[in-house]
Amino acid sequence: MRIFISSLGLLTVLLLSCVAQGTEDQIIFTSEQQKLIYQEVTAELRCPKCQNQNIADSNAVVAKDMRVKVKELLDQGQDKQQVIQYMVNRYGQFAHYQPPLNVATSLLWLMPIGFILFAIFVQVKRSKPKYNVDTPEPDLTEAKVALDKLDRELEQLLEKEADVEDNLLVKNSPSVKDNNSNNNDSQNSNAVDDSNKDNKQ
Repeated sequence: MRIFISSLGLLTVLLLSCVAQGTEDQIIFTSEQQKLIYQEVTAELRCPKCQNQNIADSNAVVAKDMRVKVKELLDQGQDKQQVIQYMVNRYGQFAHYQPPLNVATSLLWLMPIGFILFAIFVQVKRSKPKYNVDTPEPDLTEAKVALDKLDRELEQLLEKEADVEDNLLVKNSPSVKDNNSNNNDSQNSNAVDDSNKDNKQ
């Protein structure tokens, strides 16, 4: 039974707070035009305490005070621009979601355009080839001369090796050995003939 009574008491407190909240925000307008201007102004003004929230949607105390002041200014006969200017004078440019383009706010308006242009510039730079047009081509004549010299030396070495192989083949072949022995015999016989001639004289 105690739980039921405490639950009923809690429910009553919650219902009364909801009713109080609903009656607190009721504003009576003199005309439909005043209501539209009020809605536009409260949508354009930013709550100084809230993170990116207008005063129409904010439940902060300062936002409630700003809404009451907007209603007072509209009741005094001021138009939308005069109410916004009053709030900007009191709370600064931060209070207005759409600050006008002037010297003080030009950086805010131009920064997104500058960022987009910078991103395009970086993308174009990255897409270009990596070589530099101003850099002269390396001088390949020295490398070509050195390569030609190495080619000639290689050809000479290959020719010498081929000659050495040919000589080895010729020396080791049987017909060459026979010719060599015949040459030696003929040289010996010529030497003997020469010595005989010398003896006869």
